[in-house]
Formats: sequence, structure tokens, C-alpha cells
Amino acid sequence: MVPDISTGSRTYGLLNYLYGPGRRDEHTDPHLVAAWMPELAPDPSRDPEATIKQLAARLDLPVLALPKHRRPARHVWHCPVRTSPGDRHLTDAEWAEVARRIVHATGIAEHGDDRACRWIAVRHADDHIHIVATLKREDGRSPRRHEDGIRAQAECRKIEAEFGLQILNAGDRTAAQRPTSAERSKAERAGRTETPRETLRERVRQALAGAASEEEFFRRLAEAGLRLEKRLAPSGDALGYKVALPGDRNRHGEPIWFPGSKLAPDLSLPKIRQRLDTGPSDGDTSVVDRSGEPPRPSHTRCEAAPVAERAASVLSGDDDADSAAQLVGVGEMLDALAQTSPASTRQELAAAARAFERATRSHIRAERADNRAIRSAARGIIRAGNALGKGEDGGATAMLLSTMVLVTIAAARWHSARGHAQQAAAAQQSAQHLRAAYRTAAATPMNAMRQHGRRLPEPVRQRHACSLEATLPQHAEHVLREPGWDALAATLDQAERAGHDPDVLLQQAITWRELDTADSVTDVLIWRLRRLGNLPATTTLPRPPTGSRTSRQHPPPSKQQAPEATAGTNPSTPPRARGARR
Repeated sequence: MVPDISTGSRTYGLLNYLYGPGRRDEHTDPHLVAAWMPELAPDPSRDPEATIKQLAARLDLPVLALPKHRRPARHVWHCPVRTSPGDRHLTDAEWAEVARRIVHATGIAEHGDDRACRWIAVRHADDHIHIVATLKREDGRSPRRHEDGIRAQAECRKIEAEFGLQILNAGDRTAAQRPTSAERSKAERAGRTETPRETLRERVRQALAGAASEEEFFRRLAEAGLRLEKRLAPSGDALGYKVALPGDRNRHGEPIWFPGSKLAPDLSLPKIRQRLDTGPSDGDTSVVDRSGEPPRPSHTRCEAAPVAERAASVLSGDDDADSAAQLVGVGEMLDALAQTSPASTRQELAAAARAFERATRSHIRAERADNRAIRSAARGIIRAGNALGKGEDGGATAMLLSTMVLVTIAAARWHSARGHAQQAAAAQQSAQHLRAAYRTAAATPMNAMRQHGRRLPEPVRQRHACSLEATLPQHAEHVLREPGWDALAATLDQAERAGHDPDVLLQQAITWRELDTADSVTDVLIWRLRRLGNLPATTTLPRPPTGSRTSRQHPPPSKQQAPEATAGTNPSTPPRARGARR
């Protein structure tokens, strides 16, 4: 059950909409279900002699009785209350009880107070009502409605439990401000799929991902095509900023500005400066290669994977400040990936980044924690530009996405353990989008590795199977039956060709981090082996010897394979071997 409180200045205009057909004839049988005093509240839909104008006049009477200078400019209090999809339809009597409880909880009209504000509840659909009140009491005073939105939410949680409805996650006042009903209506009329507030929030977040300085952040905002205006001190230093979408104007033709703090609590300029103070450092080397040119997308993704692994390890520990900082960095890495990934995965990654944005904020402070490494990884991904989704780029993207799934799962568990219900749900939602993106990104490189594995001689495959059974007895039987076993065998074969001991490398991959949260143990092992062995993120199918009709024969290493096996980046040393920590 979701309440959504706003204020306005025209009682008649709001009632006219509530009793009207709706914008798409969606309103059915508008009628009152409750009122401050039913005998004084005429219902235009039930009483043929009553009019909307009469009802508005009755509601406005305590306001109009005051001198003009004491009348509030926005005297109309509006609170739609909607049940969740799948909930049963409440009766009029039940909705009346909901309305009375909410006006009591919010201070609009407490039980037994005969001098309270005037209010009504209108129902014009099965799944919601609209509560309308005027913000002057019968004695001329204003109601005590401090934090009325929070109190309405808390009362709805109690109502859900008592009425047998879906119990939604409780908020903690760290969420971004939701678009108003007026903003949503305007977006619908303009044919937009989201409101300007939501579009701006995403673009500001993307401009901040991996930014090294305030100047770079503002430059990225301008490059994104946003209107930008800074609030400057007499010294010329920026005190704040606001942004607007080109073409988004009010009735007077003026741009509709949104300060950063109105987009999200962590997008105010002071909060942004706190984030920028932690990194990337001036000596950041992840954004250029040895030639001084921006690195390849595959390079930065391979570099980012072990950094993301470390974030998952931190989230499994006890340092809350460090964990909160890593969550911010994970959000920036997702924003970077959403901007630079191939078209085939970009939509899912954008959805993952939008969902995880909620998981980056809680009341746990991270000001003194260091997330330089993960912010530098995000910066490198941005600087490297768009990945093509083919060859090494595709494999490196799949490698990183496999790790990011584990990171978001770790984030969900971290939030759940601390009672952050909304953040945990957001992290789980992000993980679902990442899984979908991973399946798309991994299809081509995994298929190439599977074909490679199927062409290996049976004695080679059997030797690697024995290694797996010796090092991972609890998962070996399941892994050998998975479709990914052929790809894992190909990876072990490539590692052996590159001069590694497959048994030792496999043991390192297994003990690097627990595997219980992995959707596919095989896939996780493949990408860990490729990072540990400094192997390319994809494979080139071996060619059978000339004249041979079978593809099972093990081909000798080619001149092109040797350098390929050592290409890529140096993986970070894996953490000390440890068992499952969750």
C-alpha cells in the first residue's frame, strides 16, 4: 500500500479531476467513501442536487474564513493511497477505515479532535482512493503534519499486516525523491517513458561515475547535453548546481531546474565533493596504457574484475564503513558499464544500474573509507569507450558481468543483515538484470570455448576431469554434467599450454572465494582461471590438422597462440585461501 502526499492550491480543480472521467476514461463510479463529517460533505455522484463547487466550498470554508494574509498559498493536501498489484480489492468500508487511520497518523485529523482539518476520501477505481484535505483547522490553526509522509508510510505497513495485504519494504529516508503526479502526467502527455527528474538523475549519476575532479564532473554534464547552472560564491567558487533538460519548460517558457539534492540525497555538491576526495588518485594508471593512449575496453574490463571481487570480499566482512564505500563504487562501475557496453546488453545494464542506485545509500557513513580502486576501475571503463561485444571485448565483458552478479548478491546479503529492506531488494533486482546481461554477453565466447573443449582428445579431457574431482569433490559431479564443462576443459587446456600447472591454478580459483552463491560454478571457475592464468578472455578455435576428418585431435600450439596466451593484464594476487564466508 503506497501513500503519495503532495500539496496544491486549487481544491476545485483537484475535485473536478477526481470526479471526472480521468485522462483516458479510467475513472469509474467516483464517490465518497469517508469524510470529516459525512452529513456536511455533499457527494456529487450520489446526491443529484450536490455539485463539485459546493463540496469544494465546504472543504475550503476554514481557509476562506481567515484574513487573506493568513491563508496558506498551498492549502490543499492530497494523498492518493494505492494497494499493490495482486492485492485483493478493498470494500468501501475498508477504504474508509484506511482514510481515517491515515489522516489521524499524519496529524490532519486526529481521532476525537472536533476542531481538526476538513477532509474527504474519493474512490474512483478498485485499487486506490484519494484523500483530500484543506490545511487549516476549524480553529484557524495549521495542523501538525511534520514528516507526514513517513508517518503515512508507517501506518500503511500496519494496515497491510492487519488487512492481509502485501507488506512492502519500510523506507529509511535515504531514497531519491519520487516524481510527483504532475511530473508523471506531463511526461505522459509528452510521450516520454520517464519524467525529466528521473532522466536527469541517471545522467548526473553517469557523469559522476569515475570522475576525477569537480571540473570533469561539470564538463561531463555539459557534454551530456544538459542545461547547467552553478550557484557561485563571491570568490567564484561553486556553492551548488542545478540541471535541466533542454526543452523542458514551465508554462512561462522557463527551464525547469532541479538542484542535485532534489534528484538524490547523494547528488548534492557537498556529497559529490566528499566522493571525489576519495579518488581516483592523481597517479591513477588504469586510464592509460603504456603507449599513453586510452586502453582497450577489454583491458579495462579485465582490470576491473579482480577489483569487483575485492568489493564482494569486503561486503562479506565486518567493516561497515568500507562496505558502504565499496557499494558507492559498485554503483559507479555499473553506471560506467551501462554507458559503454554493446547494444545487446546495454538495456539490461542500464536497468541494473538504475536499480542498484538505491542500494548505494544507507545511514551507514563511508566518508573515511577508501574506494579509490573501484572508482579508478569505473574511470578506466569510461575512458576506454564503447566495447564492441565481439572477440576479446565480448569475453572481457562477460568476465566482468559474471563477477558483478556475485557482487550484487553480496550487497543484497549485506543490506539484509542490517535491516535495509529497500536496499536489499534493489540489489537483488540489479542482480537479476545482470544475470540477463551476462547470458547475452557470454553466449559467443562460451560457445567458442565449448567447441574448443569438445575437440580436445579424450585423454586430455579425462585428465582435467580427474583434477576437478580431486580439487572440488562437492561440486565435481554437477560440474561435469553442466554444458559449461567443455568450456572449463578448454580453459584448463589453454592454461596448460601457457605454462601453468592446471591443478594448482584450479585450486587457486576454487579457494579464491566461495562458490555457493554462484548461479553457475562452471562459469565462475572459467573466468577466475582466465584471470589467474593471465589468459585471453576468449579463445580461438583450434584447427584440425590438414587432411584430418576429426576435430578431436589435439593440435600443436600455433605461433599465434603463444603470445595470445600471455596477452591481457596482470591479475591481482588472489586473497588468502579461505572457505565460504556467508
